[in-house]
Amino acid sequence: MPAELTPLSQIADTLRGADRIAIAAHVRPDGDAVGSVLGLALSLRALGKTVYALLEDGVPSNLAFLPGTDTVLSPPYGDFEIDVAVALDTATHERVGQQTVAALGRAPLLVNVDHHATNPSYGQLNHIDSAQPATGQIIYELLHANDLPITEAVMAHLFAAISTDTGSFQFSCTTARTHEIAAEMMRAGLDTAELARRLYQTYPARRLTLLRAMLNEMTFHAEGRIVSWNLTRGLMDEVQMEPGDTEGLIDTLRMIDSVISAVIFEELEDGKIRVSARSKDNRLDVSAVCGQFGGGGHRMAAGARMRAPVTAAAETFLTALEHEVRRLD
Repeated sequence: MPAELTPLSQIADTLRGADRIAIAAHVRPDGDAVGSVLGLALSLRALGKTVYALLEDGVPSNLAFLPGTDTVLSPPYGDFEIDVAVALDTATHERVGQQTVAALGRAPLLVNVDHHATNPSYGQLNHIDSAQPATGQIIYELLHANDLPITEAVMAHLFAAISTDTGSFQFSCTTARTHEIAAEMMRAGLDTAELARRLYQTYPARRLTLLRAMLNEMTFHAEGRIVSWNLTRGLMDEVQMEPGDTEGLIDTLRMIDSVISAVIFEELEDGKIRVSARSKDNRLDVSAVCGQFGGGGHRMAAGARMRAPVTAAAETFLTALEHEVRRLD
């Protein structure tokens, strides 16, 4: 934990003292990003604050059912003044997106709250706690400890944030406190079963088409200890893929009994390759492997961007990953 860790009480006082607040998270937002942004935004709106929730890529369709997602703004942003900017779940400032960086720059103060160990503390106030399994858990503690509003809608977002980033409470990052928070929400009346149904049991058919392709095309390396899949633009266009459709697919690869690391290589529109890597052996730090290619993240879940073509990127990355896997022998 960085020495410059700003207490959550100081961040709460800063937010209470502001009238106009902008809150953002990383591009290609996942459940933790969306849930953290809107969980905090809805709490501060309940205090009477003017809050702008900013997501450069908008809300993915699989999370659009959550309350208040229709209030999220995406570029081009209109003219608005802000007193405080907040970046959540974003390991580097640039990852909120170019236009969102500019929008947050309108504020004289930037608050940075995250759980990625690689976060360089780019705000004026920084609370980077890599021991937390999700940024949504940090936001819950921020609200809970400082008597900020925790409405049913706020809980729905923070439950979604925590649940999705812990693999529905399965990943090793899950703590006893994580379960306690879920219990507190249930005692407060949150229907976690319905939320779980919407999060994990309500998929469009195109996602199952992607799953079928992945299972047909996956390849094994290092005597079956690594499994990978190349997600091409051609397949994305064929199934008319939308943001969020691939969320969690990599966990299906990781569940294979012999596998200790799963990787998906995705062709992006800008011509680069998005690498998503997972580990299920604590000795294998995939963030270190991703770091060799300018990426980062968590020990058990990390990512990077590489140059196309996808076959060359995959070969280069898998060579580095296999080297680390064989060191475990």
